[in-house]
Amino acid sequence: MYPRVRDLREDRDLSQGQVAKLLNVSQATYSRYESGVLDIPTETLLKLADYYGVTVDYILGRSQAPNG
Repeated sequence: MYPRVRDLREDRDLSQGQVAKLLNVSQATYSRYESGVLDIPTETLLKLADYYGVTVDYILGRSQAPNG
């Protein structure tokens, strides 16, 4: 459901644990976000967008342009 979240993380050579720590969630929770088992909360989507310098629409697949 959120393949771009995984792609953004992998493009920066980050582990799930590193991003989970940034978001203050467990690695297991973060893994569930990436796989779509859990929906990513809005606040977390905003943190990810800010961290990666992309729009929330890009993360959600609503835009092909990372920056708008």
